[in-house]
Amino acid sequence: MDTLPELVNPTRKIHTSYNQAVAATGHEVQITLIFRIFRSERNAAARSEKAFIPRSEEFVLLAADYSQVELRIIAALSKDGPMIEAFKQGQDIHAATAAKVFGVKLEEVDREMRSKAKAVNFGLMYGQSAFGLADNLGISRTEARDIIDEYFKQFPTIRAYMDSNIQFAKENGYVETIMGRRRYLRDINSNNQTVRGFAERNAINAPIQGSAADIIKVAMINVHAEMNKRKLRSRLLLQVHDELVFDAHKDELDELKALVSEKMVNAVNLEVPMVVDMGVGQNWLEAH
Repeated sequence: MDTLPELVNPTRKIHTSYNQAVAATGHEVQITLIFRIFRSERNAAARSEKAFIPRSEEFVLLAADYSQVELRIIAALSKDGPMIEAFKQGQDIHAATAAKVFGVKLEEVDREMRSKAKAVNFGLMYGQSAFGLADNLGISRTEARDIIDEYFKQFPTIRAYMDSNIQFAKENGYVETIMGRRRYLRDINSNNQTVRGFAERNAINAPIQGSAADIIKVAMINVHAEMNKRKLRSRLLLQVHDELVFDAHKDELDELKALVSEKMVNAVNLEVPMVVDMGVGQNWLEAH
C-alpha cells in the first residue's frame, strides 16, 4: 500500500491494468478503477480500504457482493438435495451443515460447531485433507478425519461430484465451468503423486471458482449495459472476485441498488437462489 500514492494519475485517480489471463480461474478481470485516493497529512501512504473514496461529495461508494457464491455453485453442480434446500430456505449454510455433521438440531449448533463446519465447507473445495483441516482448526487429525467422513456421509452427492470431476479430467485432460470455459490439467495423470494430487485438487476447484468468475462477468456486463441505457451518472468502477464496486450518485442510489441486485441475481439460472449483499459508504471500507 505504500506505493499507492506513487500510482495516482494526473487526473488524481488510480487506474487498474487489464489482464484477462493472469489467473486461470478468470477472477482477475477488472474494469478501470477511478477512485480518488485519500491522503492524510499524518499518513500520506494509503494503508487500508479507507484510502479509496468517491469522486466528489455528490457520490458515495456502493459495494455489491455475492453471498457464499462458491458454496451455492457446488450445491447446484453436485445437485446435493440437503444443501440446495438449506439455501432455498435461507438458512445459515454453515450452521445447517454443522447440524447434519454433528447430529444436532439447527438451534443447538454452537459457535465451535459452526466454525468447524465452515472450515469443512470451504476447505473441501480446495481439496483440503484431514491434516490441513486439523492444522486449520487446531484439532487432532483423527477428529478432523471423523468430521470429513461424516460430512461426506451427510452430503454424498458432493463427494460423488468431486470424484466425477477428477475422473472427467483424467479422461479428457480438462474440466469446465458452467459456461463451458475449460481449465486444462496436463498433470492429471502424472506418475508423481504430489504433482497429480495438485492437478486433482484443481479438477475439483476450477469448475467452482471458474463458474463464480463467469457469473460475476455476466453480471458486470449486464449491469454496465443497463446503466448506459439509462444514462446514469453513476459508474461501475471495479470487479474484485465476487464483488462489484460503484461510484454511485446519491440521487441515483436507490435506482442503482435495484438495478444491480436484479442483474446480479439473474446473471445465471441455478437451482439455488443467488443472494447479493450491498453496502454504502464514504470509503471502500465503509461500503463493506
